[in-house]
Amino acid sequence: MMSSKLLGESPRFQDVLDAIAMVAPVDSAVLLQGETGTGKELIARAIHDASSRHQQRFVAVNCAAIPAALLESELFGHERGAFTGAVTQVVGRFQAADRGTLFLDEIGELPLELQPKLLRALQEQQIERLGGGRTTQINVRVIAATNRDLLGMVQERTFRADLYYRLNVFPITVPPLRERKEDIPLLADHFVKAFAEQQGKVIDTIPGDTLRSLKQYHWPGNIRELQNIIERGVIVTKGRVLEAPILPGSSQTLPTIATLADAERAHIIAVLRESNWTVGGWNGAAARLGIPRTTLISKMQRLGLSRAPAEPQTGRPQSESSSFPSDLRPHSDKIRSLLERDRQITETRDDPESAIARAGIDRSFVALTTTA
Repeated sequence: MMSSKLLGESPRFQDVLDAIAMVAPVDSAVLLQGETGTGKELIARAIHDASSRHQQRFVAVNCAAIPAALLESELFGHERGAFTGAVTQVVGRFQAADRGTLFLDEIGELPLELQPKLLRALQEQQIERLGGGRTTQINVRVIAATNRDLLGMVQERTFRADLYYRLNVFPITVPPLRERKEDIPLLADHFVKAFAEQQGKVIDTIPGDTLRSLKQYHWPGNIRELQNIIERGVIVTKGRVLEAPILPGSSQTLPTIATLADAERAHIIAVLRESNWTVGGWNGAAARLGIPRTTLISKMQRLGLSRAPAEPQTGRPQSESSSFPSDLRPHSDKIRSLLERDRQITETRDDPESAIARAGIDRSFVALTTTA
């Protein structure tokens, strides 16, 4: 995951930062618990960087990514001839992290038969290479991470209780992104700038509608999913304003655009609104779109955007006849012809009832006239 530099101002994430500050100076084991994609490895690196071991190596191992038959050799190393194909001596990850920090990601996937050897390494700070009988002293701080319920696994006897308690000296629960949505604007801005720089683009604006959509989404993939969504948006962006990325799920997507012309119109309107309908200038809509001012004016004329489009009127009747009071609705055509002289309905689009009153027309007169 691209570094987010532990950005966050939400109370839940501030608790995590406080925990990092407390545990970093000591050498106690740390267990990071949280859903996938929440940035557990970044937090492990932050602990290492703030510790007295920061000048030594930070070695990361994903226990779920290495076949069980090879994991012992990966962690502890092996001697030449230890197994078929072992033509040289290999140093394991524990020895590689000597005097530094070893990060064991997905520790819940560690095979049960390998757990006693890991427990001994943690307790005694000693290892033995596979195929060798000599003990090697090490000095390693271990930080483990999991997205599984280790205590539940202990009760199911799929994870050793003694190893669990050895790892769980200082637990830190990393909150999912849906519980720290206040941090989404900071994270989104960071990812936009990082990906724009990678792709040689200049993107300096994230539309307000896009941020609102990002904050409404439930983020099952957490920060990793946010990073991927933002990268997708940067790829399709051509101007200085981030194109709204499509979020998974129909209820979480931005409004559907029927044609390319509709998409262009909607995007130009969104940028004009962001710039308060200022076309020129260093922060105007043309600059944000990355096109000349004259080109934007030409597009606006072609799309009929000489001024801000009227907002949709909610609650306005779909037809004038349906807006008349029920007792007058059958006679709406005659009433309109009476009021046409003053053009108080067609010009002002007032409520028919108030227009009748302002026109000085007596309802009883209307009733008599319409029944004639």
